[in-house]
Amino acid sequence: MNLNQVTVPSHNLELSVKFYQRLGLQLIVDSILRYARLLCPDGHSTFSIHHVDHSIQTAGLTVYFECEDLDSRCEFLQTQGIEFDLPPTDQSWLWREAHLRDPDGNHLILFHAGENRIHPPWRLNS
Repeated sequence: MNLNQVTVPSHNLELSVKFYQRLGLQLIVDSILRYARLLCPDGHSTFSIHHVDHSIQTAGLTVYFECEDLDSRCEFLQTQGIEFDLPPTDQSWLWREAHLRDPDGNHLILFHAGENRIHPPWRLNS
């Protein structure tokens, strides 16, 4: 089994698609005003946005995008008007993370973990 796609809700697909394109994702399905699917720049995972009319509850939702070039990517995104809640910061779990929100308030983390994502020092033995 492989996690292939994550979908987040949005009140304004056009605005959200532009935001995620600025992050580097490529639009591959455009059914705006109801749905859009984007391809992550590395690998084969996709990310989609689904239009909703109801209130969006973002508590507990976090989407992680791993970036080999986290610091330079965040610096570039800031020049493009992307605001971060937390700039790239080393975490005690051996990841470097930057936190931000999309136009609908969905919590995103751009991070770099390298080998520590799957093989942290505290990993359970199989």
